[in-house]
Amino acid sequence: MTAEPLPAELAGWPAWTPSEAQLAELELLTSGAYAPLTGYLGSDDLAAVAARGELSDGTRWLVPVTLEVPADAVKPDSDHLVLNDHEGSPLAVVEISERAPVGPDGRLVRLAGPVHALRAPEHGPFRRLRQRPDQMRSALDDGPVLAVATRAPLNGKHIGQLRHFASQLKARVLLLPLVGDAPDVVRRPEALVRSVMAAVRHLPPGTLVVPVPLARRSDPVSESRARAVIAAAYGATDLLTDVASGDELPIRVVAPGEWAYDPVNEVWRPLSLIQSGTEREELSSGELTALLDSGAPVPEWFMPPAVSAELRKVRPPRSRRGLVVFFTGLSGSGKSTVARDLRDVLAERGDRTVSLLDGDLVRRLLSAGLTFSRADRDLNIARIGYVATEVARHGGIAICAPIAPYAGARAQVRQMVTEVGDFVLVHVATPLSECEARDRKGLYAKARVGLIDSFTGISDPYEEPDDADLVLDTSKVTRQEAVDAVLALLTRGGWLS
Repeated sequence: MTAEPLPAELAGWPAWTPSEAQLAELELLTSGAYAPLTGYLGSDDLAAVAARGELSDGTRWLVPVTLEVPADAVKPDSDHLVLNDHEGSPLAVVEISERAPVGPDGRLVRLAGPVHALRAPEHGPFRRLRQRPDQMRSALDDGPVLAVATRAPLNGKHIGQLRHFASQLKARVLLLPLVGDAPDVVRRPEALVRSVMAAVRHLPPGTLVVPVPLARRSDPVSESRARAVIAAAYGATDLLTDVASGDELPIRVVAPGEWAYDPVNEVWRPLSLIQSGTEREELSSGELTALLDSGAPVPEWFMPPAVSAELRKVRPPRSRRGLVVFFTGLSGSGKSTVARDLRDVLAERGDRTVSLLDGDLVRRLLSAGLTFSRADRDLNIARIGYVATEVARHGGIAICAPIAPYAGARAQVRQMVTEVGDFVLVHVATPLSECEARDRKGLYAKARVGLIDSFTGISDPYEEPDDADLVLDTSKVTRQEAVDAVLALLTRGGWLS
């Protein structure tokens, strides 16, 4: 893609940075993968897509392509919005032709209108494989091309089906690992690409691998439609898929039917060809992750060793995996005390490096200057989450003990961490009355008379987590019992031996 010169008006237009999934959607739009679309769909087109599988002008189209932004990201009189990457560099401009509120609270607005690319997106690992659809189509022969679009590593069943149907169709194989968001099992896009490439040696010569930034759809039918659109855009004539969308798709669908492993002939094949009662079903993703988490071997009948070896790299046993233990609770709940004692016990064990990110310490060193407004509280938690994620990335244990009153900020940390390691949330649910009674610094008393603004539990809310892995009430258990409960959780989960 040849970048257009930056418009002189760019500096005066509002700018916003989309999420990873939205950036993936933007790339598909500007690369031509969503042709004939040239922008985000408005209300008329969205209604026509939902009702008839076409745009309002009658053009066949199955996938809603929309952009939702915070209402305060663009002023009501703005007619353009600049979309930046995560480094703040402009990627594209939306020429706003329609805006519509989303949801009853009006915090989001859906924008529609043409999109003008300013430059090609920057790609990280495996950028050499990231072909544009037109480049891919020109590189393929005129013959049939059998594609599979996947968010998970390929196992023996997938490989057997691809070999079988590629032979039947006399087709070249095109593997499309979908890297628009966190993939299944392996968590990281580059790990998905590695695992798919490890399967290539078991597939016909000439098999191609092209990572595609397609974000996950909310239901199987929408996901199937999107995969069909993308596979056709990249030059495939046939798509191997188990999910029928019930639509007239822009590509032929190859439905493999029921397959299983035949232990007698040591091959994956259609279930109808296997002696009844001897077949083996493929492992579920939960069963596979359980094997990886425990360090147990992945059976070779299920997955080639080269593929499972790639999974081992990105998902080592829990006993060697990075971990974040995140305590949350009111001031005075005892979370810092339990966190410090946990750090001491783990340091005595010496299994792995341990880092403690306590709330007060972080406020002095990492978040000095931040206020206690909601925005600054969220920024403080994001900073803690970033540091904890880096600790987990390198196999260490990070123990965090901020108040973290807002569920959204805690969820953001969980999402960051689980891309590289594991996240355990401990809610120290000591009652407010007990926290006030312990108040050695007099903070609650000052908050009660208005000397301290934005004090959690008094003048600011605390959103109790409904996703905690462990709940502690230090008014009912001793200091040692609380630490023992956390250690027991980590031992049961396999993070500690």
